[in-house]
Amino acid sequence: MKAAVLHAYDEKLAGPEFVRYQDVPDPKIEKPTDVIVRIGGAGVCRTDLHIVEGIWRSKVEVQLPYIMGHENAGWVEEVGKAVESVKVGDAVICHPLVTSGHCLACRRGDDMHATDSRFPGINANGGYAQYLATGERSLIKLPGSLTPKAVAPYTDAGLTAYRAAKKASRHLLPGEFAVCIGAGGLGHIGIQVLRALCAAEIIVVDQSEMALNLAKECGAHYVVKADGNEVESVLALTGGNGAEAVIDFVGEGSAVAKGIAMTRNGGYYYIVGYGGKIDLPTIDMITTEKTIVGNLVGTYPELVELMALADRGLVTLSTKEYRLSEANQALLDLHHGKIKGRAVLVP
Repeated sequence: MKAAVLHAYDEKLAGPEFVRYQDVPDPKIEKPTDVIVRIGGAGVCRTDLHIVEGIWRSKVEVQLPYIMGHENAGWVEEVGKAVESVKVGDAVICHPLVTSGHCLACRRGDDMHATDSRFPGINANGGYAQYLATGERSLIKLPGSLTPKAVAPYTDAGLTAYRAAKKASRHLLPGEFAVCIGAGGLGHIGIQVLRALCAAEIIVVDQSEMALNLAKECGAHYVVKADGNEVESVLALTGGNGAEAVIDFVGEGSAVAKGIAMTRNGGYYYIVGYGGKIDLPTIDMITTEKTIVGNLVGTYPELVELMALADRGLVTLSTKEYRLSEANQALLDLHHGKIKGRAVLVP
């Protein structure tokens, strides 16, 4: 099969080529519960750029060369002898983690904390290819209204945004405020999830006019340009108090400190993007009683919930398609902020 393969790290993302388009062996069924999926779409994520930079080297055990791509959807191509819930030809979306289902975390529904798992595209070969090896427990059948290439980025970008926005929606009341920092691949999904799940007023902060326009299309009530005065602008919109929930889809640079500053006393700061650091005096944590919440990729049930919203048209993805052979261009465009929403590779 054809695949876009990572052969070397590029810490400064300065090279003309990050991956190599080449022939590689097809994945094989190894366990009775294995499934081979013919890829219909593979999302291109900022995490892929962090992988190219080598940031994940200390977090996972992976040997180069390998195939990135952890946001995958397609059609069942082959199944192991124990597979019963899907059949060849079914259109499916893949939860990003492949687990045995036997550990306590899995039985509680928290597969992302499984003691026995693999994460295609992170610590195993992923979906920047024609075919992907995954497991039966990871697959969700798609309704007829949704196509694989249209939903692939939901499996990480969408699912992570959904998890954070769902947490926030549980305490946000009418008349309260939610701030989304960043309206890119994750943020534009988070905005729509907030609109679907709660009645809070949504403020979106971004430095890109393209992203702010997308935020308006997605239902943001207010947009604020990240021009250095965004904290003051958010405080002005919230009566000087800050927002009850701030969801930070950036998580690096000045966004972290500013996001916490935008959070109301007793409010919640949800960190989704990464790369930066949280540095707070303990006395500030005590006197403001702000809560900082980390957000990993969501659970299998949460992906089912997100697909239900997508099926009803309450959440839609803004995507730009690239051929699999154009993976380098997609990664470069993402790196340089040229993509409105999410890039998807289509074999």
